[in-house]
Amino acid sequence: MTEARKQPAEERRHRNNRVIAAVCLAFFGGMIGMAYAAVPLYQLFCQVTGYGGTTQRVDQYSDRVLDQEITVRFDANTTGGLPWEFRPEQRHISMPIGETVQVAYFAKNNSTRPTRGRASFNVAPAMAGAYFNKVECFCFTDQELKPGGSLDMPVIFYIDPDIVNVPELKNVKTITLSYTFFPLNEDKPVAASSNKDASADSNIGG
Repeated sequence: MTEARKQPAEERRHRNNRVIAAVCLAFFGGMIGMAYAAVPLYQLFCQVTGYGGTTQRVDQYSDRVLDQEITVRFDANTTGGLPWEFRPEQRHISMPIGETVQVAYFAKNNSTRPTRGRASFNVAPAMAGAYFNKVECFCFTDQELKPGGSLDMPVIFYIDPDIVNVPELKNVKTITLSYTFFPLNEDKPVAASSNKDASADSNIGG
């Protein structure tokens, strides 16, 4: 009887241990999955809500224009030692709320080698990002400029008329759209390219 009772008890204990181990593994795997998903989910949250000054991406122009103007200022920056001149073609515009407008930013590579960059952006005040609708934009697209090369980059946007219904924003008269270009890593280091060219010249001379 003792052995008979002891064996089921051990089986139950082993079974319970397996269940606990499975739960722990599932929890650990879930935490890893959440960590990998955190960044894209946060970006999606920002795009949907405009949180942190993230603008909205739309596919069509505004169909409603208010008899009320707002001023949009344009800001441009570079970071990470990117050797570019980067600026808006105009510093600000005054526009009817809901009107679709086009502006442009200008970039020029002041270095003697090809360089690549990508722009991030934000809107101030941050809450206005949910009502800043961009139809066309160069943001988050890799841009490559040859030595001395330049590029005009259009931005087509409008301010959602619903912005006047938001108590915190109804008295906002100015919105700032800011872009920052940062460098992208080159496919191959300049030193490696120079060594390769020197090796080729050596082989030709031999």
